[in-house]
Amino acid sequence: MDNQPQQSQEFVARPRNDWAYITPMGLFLLLTWAGGNWPDQFPLTYLLRVIVTIAALGYFWKRYTKIRWNYWWLGVVVGVLGIVQWVPMQLGLQSITAGTFWERFFAADQEAFNPRTYFSSSGVMWSFIAVRMIGAALVVPVMEELFWRDFVWRTIQSPNDFLLAKVGEPSWQAILGVSLVFATVHGNWWLTSIVWGLMIALLLVYTRSLGACIIAHGVTNLLLGAYVLYRGFLTDQPQWWFW
Repeated sequence: MDNQPQQSQEFVARPRNDWAYITPMGLFLLLTWAGGNWPDQFPLTYLLRVIVTIAALGYFWKRYTKIRWNYWWLGVVVGVLGIVQWVPMQLGLQSITAGTFWERFFAADQEAFNPRTYFSSSGVMWSFIAVRMIGAALVVPVMEELFWRDFVWRTIQSPNDFLLAKVGEPSWQAILGVSLVFATVHGNWWLTSIVWGLMIALLLVYTRSLGACIIAHGVTNLLLGAYVLYRGFLTDQPQWWFW
């Protein structure tokens, strides 16, 4: 009897494991929505997106599955293959659907945020670009892989308690389900992201390593950022929508 109040208080004070995964993603998507609806505030909302996501991950860190970094080198290989798949596939889809009914489902956002026209100071511009690269290559891969390939994947396997399923436990429901749901947050890149998601799913099944998936995600995002900067600063045909 004497221990019961203490146990109840501890239960209330400690958040459920699923909220440890849902909260960072929810905050990230909320700030993504804010940046899309108030484009003039995009740099501020992106900075907040990075800071809030890092803070949420740090707060819940002890509740996440321990990340194994085996097969990290295979993650690098898949990450490189990811950029080789992502850019040509998306450009191809935009090209073949141009002028057709299907264009609306793949068209590039011609009003995507352009740091060259937004900032009057080059120092501030490059500071923001650095924050964006850090967010894309380091923060997003950790947050998204924990959410998609750890939490959602295992929830499909074991809906009542995702912790009962093993990391990377193979099933077509998880492989296809996560890849399809993953595409819902990628706008007109949805078909490209499904293919990319299937690549990461196969990597997870083969390696059972969240670390390999995080590295693959980070490498793809890093190379995509480098590609966008190259197109934006060194050519007369920028493609800011890729970022």
